[in-house]
Amino acid sequence: MENTAAFSAEAPTKTRLPDLAQLARLARCGEGGREQTTVRMPFTGEPLGQVPLCTAEDVRLAIERARRAQPAWARTPLSERRAIFMRYHDLLLAHREALLDLLQLEAGKARLDALDEVFDVAINSRHYASRVERYLRPRRRKGAIPLLTRTVELRQPVGVVGQISPWNYPLVMAASDAIPALLTGNCVILKPAEETPFITLYAVQLMYEAGVPQDVVQVVTGKGRVIAPAMLEGVDFLCFTGGTSTGRLLAAQAGERLIKCSMELGGKNPAIVLDDADLDKAATGILRGAFSNAGQLCVHLERLYVQRGIYDRFVPELARRVQAMKLGSTLDFSVQMGSLLSQSQLEKVTRHVQDAVQKGATVLAGGRARPDLGPYFFEPTLLSGVTPEMEVYAEETFGPVLSVYPFDDVEEAVAAANDSVYGLNASIWTRNLRLGRALAQRIRAGMVNINDGFAAAWGSVDAPMGGMKASGLGRRHGDEGILKYTESQTIAVQRGMPIGPVGGISIERYVALLTAIVKAMRIFPPLR
Repeated sequence: MENTAAFSAEAPTKTRLPDLAQLARLARCGEGGREQTTVRMPFTGEPLGQVPLCTAEDVRLAIERARRAQPAWARTPLSERRAIFMRYHDLLLAHREALLDLLQLEAGKARLDALDEVFDVAINSRHYASRVERYLRPRRRKGAIPLLTRTVELRQPVGVVGQISPWNYPLVMAASDAIPALLTGNCVILKPAEETPFITLYAVQLMYEAGVPQDVVQVVTGKGRVIAPAMLEGVDFLCFTGGTSTGRLLAAQAGERLIKCSMELGGKNPAIVLDDADLDKAATGILRGAFSNAGQLCVHLERLYVQRGIYDRFVPELARRVQAMKLGSTLDFSVQMGSLLSQSQLEKVTRHVQDAVQKGATVLAGGRARPDLGPYFFEPTLLSGVTPEMEVYAEETFGPVLSVYPFDDVEEAVAAANDSVYGLNASIWTRNLRLGRALAQRIRAGMVNINDGFAAAWGSVDAPMGGMKASGLGRRHGDEGILKYTESQTIAVQRGMPIGPVGGISIERYVALLTAIVKAMRIFPPLR
């Protein structure tokens, strides 16, 4: 397992990082005097900076400001909102290097994984800004009575959107989810993870620079157990990305208030390699699919099913590539995998691997913590011989651990892939694309990639992305990713003959006339 020199904070923090103290002041936590929390760098465990701990009252005040600002923001011409987010796209790319440095230092990422975040937000900003008029345009619907009823469907903003974003992709899950909510005329209250608030604050600072008013998008930093209940008391929609157990609790509370919510939750994502696959491309793709962001990615691959005819060729080659991966903390593109975020993440990954080994699994590559590189580094790990009594078999590891299993026929592989409470992402590797598409339709997952790990579906921002089963509710991306932040409103205008008995006509004649009209509509469907 190759590694790089230890991280040194001196030069990049002086030359490319934004002013972190200034960013901290963007948090809407009163006029000072709030308790501070220290954000630490995963590469070293050393402090990066401090942000305030907002209170429940701070959240309520933020919602009140948003409530006052929302009508004017919704009345802002759509062309102006569109222009703001085109500028935001440009600002993200202009500040790329500072964003990458901050993502690496705050979240412990390899630089290529950080780059994925910057590009994702820029692409989403451009996509929704360029298409928002199409998404929101009034749509003619069939009227109750042909020619006499004119019916139109409108889209209205829900109001104030609360977003709780995770630490693993702190830029994407904050900004990319906020963009469609803001474009549709909503105000947004963002609650970033306690471990990674600065990148969200930086993303919002760039929104302000692009032209979003400060009360339209606000950040409240602090502890989830304080902020989430206060947020749920006042917002009109909740967008949450995180663990399934927390998602269940938040969804139940949203249900009590009868507000809509979207939840992207956990995954135990499978990959299937058929015996006709291009093995070189499959090995390359699975390496990226399993170990991007040190496996701290909801759509990353944790279960690998390899057809028995190629198992003895493919698995040793994959193990060789896993073993050769470069780990490190340099602020450049020389390493393939960075650090886990925290001690708790390290402990969970270590526990899953040790439990599997103690119960008979074999480590084919990796399997060790790397304190020589930093406090939370763990090697990318490939396991075989994993059985149901092992924790790693069915629990989400959310780390750089991939378990490999042989299979004989495709029926066995599909059954194994579906044998999970989760259904977020899946991957199929084959040269037979017709077979691949047929198998994909049988897998109970919100995304299925053929000859890719996750990027093909994730990057198709015009298509919906989300989970089935315990992997969540709702979708991001595509039509649903923006329309979920709206309420549909039907406006119908009745002309000429009213719907109901007409004065001077008996009920009997009215019923006969209405029956004739309904029969005619069956024979001659109304025009669109």
